[in-house]
Amino acid sequence: MTPPHSHASAKSDSKAEDKATPRLRLTDLLTKKYDIRSIALTGMFVLAVFYTIYFMRSILLPLVLALMLSYLLRPVLRAFVRMRVPASLASGFLLLTLLAIFGYAVSYLGAPAAEWLQKAPYSLAEVQRKLSPLKQPMEKMAQANGEIERLAAPAQGPAKQTVEVKRHPLTDLLIVRTPEFVTATVLVLILLFFLLAYDGVFLAKLIKLLPNLSDKKRAVAIASEIETQISRYLFTVTLINIGLGAAVGLAAGMLGLRNPVMWGAMVAVLNFVPYLGALTGIVFITLGAILSFDSFSYALLFPGVYLLLASLEGNFVTPWIMGRSLSLNPVIILLSLTFWGWMWGVAGIILAVPILAAFKIFCAHVDPLEPIAEFLS
Repeated sequence: MTPPHSHASAKSDSKAEDKATPRLRLTDLLTKKYDIRSIALTGMFVLAVFYTIYFMRSILLPLVLALMLSYLLRPVLRAFVRMRVPASLASGFLLLTLLAIFGYAVSYLGAPAAEWLQKAPYSLAEVQRKLSPLKQPMEKMAQANGEIERLAAPAQGPAKQTVEVKRHPLTDLLIVRTPEFVTATVLVLILLFFLLAYDGVFLAKLIKLLPNLSDKKRAVAIASEIETQISRYLFTVTLINIGLGAAVGLAAGMLGLRNPVMWGAMVAVLNFVPYLGALTGIVFITLGAILSFDSFSYALLFPGVYLLLASLEGNFVTPWIMGRSLSLNPVIILLSLTFWGWMWGVAGIILAVPILAAFKIFCAHVDPLEPIAEFLS
């Protein structure tokens, strides 16, 4: 019979051995020798995953969007549950409230947005006319370069004239995308209701499928941290973006720009996209100000105010509130925006940062993938 102290010493030795085991670092992976077959298989697996994500976007995109919305609304849902409101009733109330806010926003902002879209061709011509003093030196340089190239190029015959009939791209987009958009919206709402109403049930089912206790603990840790971090990030960022949109809209209205609510809503939505969203918003509000005012110098006041408020939000407000809980590499964020924008379009761009943060949290809990989490930080 083995004495009891031998078991205790064996356990202590195994714990000491685990603690003495060095953690895997990125430099270890870079200096490690790899087999060509393993690299090829890994590359084929990654390409297969990308292929699946791209061609299953009609199913995966509503699922991911519903999951992120459930993370956003989960703190509110749990507040209702703490007040003895059934989860299914609270979920239905939240969905109806969300639909009411979305419908009111579309009905209120649809008219000014349609007005801007209808006069878009005239607006571009007007912008070109107002920017003509700045374009004249550049046009002269381009004309001189064109003359030099024409003199240096060999003589050619007369160019053939072609007639092309174009349809309005916005009409084609609405005709093609409307049924897909309606189907995806209905699917998102259904998935969102069940994810909210059965909060924690899916995780419990997943834990039961795992074979041993260590895998169960790891799955709970990963799911809990992803839910906590992403929920906090989405909820906080949503409030910050609403505040930034309200500040920009208020400033635009005080300075005399028409439809300040529309501009504020645009700023709030675009600010969900890091870096590129603020740049796009500055371009849009600059064009709107140039079209609305005769003075070019006064029109430049609006992007200046937008840039000032966005800089305050990005450099002071968000770091002070969020801290470094989801610190990500800015270069990786831009690459993620490009990748998910190519995969899933505008919705992919909005979801890029939460997906990247969830992937980083997952890698941090899996020992072989820890260097990837370190690289993403």
